[in-house]
Amino acid sequence: MFGSSLAIGNDILDIGSSKFDRRNDERAIGSGAMMPPSLTLGDPGQFEIPNVADPAHFCRNNFASACGNSDQGQSVKFAKGTTTLAFKFDGGIIVSVDSRSTMGAYIASGTVKKVIEINPFLLGTMAGGAADCSFWERNLGMQCRMYELRNKKRITVAAASKLLANTMSSYRGYGLSMGTMITGWDETGPQLYYVDDDGTRLHGRYFSVGSGSTYAYGVLDTYYRPDLTVEEAIDLGKRAIYHACHRDAMSGSINNLYHVTKDGWVKIHAIDVNDMHYEYLEEKKNAMSS
Repeated sequence: MFGSSLAIGNDILDIGSSKFDRRNDERAIGSGAMMPPSLTLGDPGQFEIPNVADPAHFCRNNFASACGNSDQGQSVKFAKGTTTLAFKFDGGIIVSVDSRSTMGAYIASGTVKKVIEINPFLLGTMAGGAADCSFWERNLGMQCRMYELRNKKRITVAAASKLLANTMSSYRGYGLSMGTMITGWDETGPQLYYVDDDGTRLHGRYFSVGSGSTYAYGVLDTYYRPDLTVEEAIDLGKRAIYHACHRDAMSGSINNLYHVTKDGWVKIHAIDVNDMHYEYLEEKKNAMSS
């Protein structure tokens, strides 16, 4: 009933120079002569790659995610800015993020949802390229659901983060820009992993990712402890994002905060950072007067 042209996504991980070469060979055989490949767009079920002799080399030289001025000669430059953080404590896991999307000095949006709700027990955060993070974490959600259907049990956080790291490894050098945290609760308790576009995967008690992460780390390093109460943990996540947004021009707008427990995640609040500024300013004045 359905033709093969509707099978979108079947070969979504089959990308690279080998696939490029294979398609060129098929075109050459079909035409009866070896000739330069023609540019075709819109093939369903796959990503387009540059129509050059070596797509991998072209992507590495022109679309790499870089820091400072190291991308000066690139055709496309990533202009990133965000603050995301997550930490484990005795009462579960706190995930706190801002909601500002920037393109250099231009604020493109103030309502970006930087926490991806993968399933009722698993969350992911976005830092880097919004499209890269959003697509691949939603793809991770599909892989996690397939695991549940095959094995009749919920996937562990470690396994989910490994799936994402494996995907990133297969796309290494193709210009993805991702710095994510995968966190949730499984049979081993609360777990937190950092995964980036190089395929790096780290396990830890707390992480912060983004242009404002250094400011957030300053607050976390000072006030974090494992035996925080739930109220103290929520306040810590809130304060860390506020101070990062106050000092980092690329972070701001709304603070979205989640609490993960053995019963799953719950969204605690979505507060405007401007309101938090006046709240903490009044608190500071009262502390100084006393």
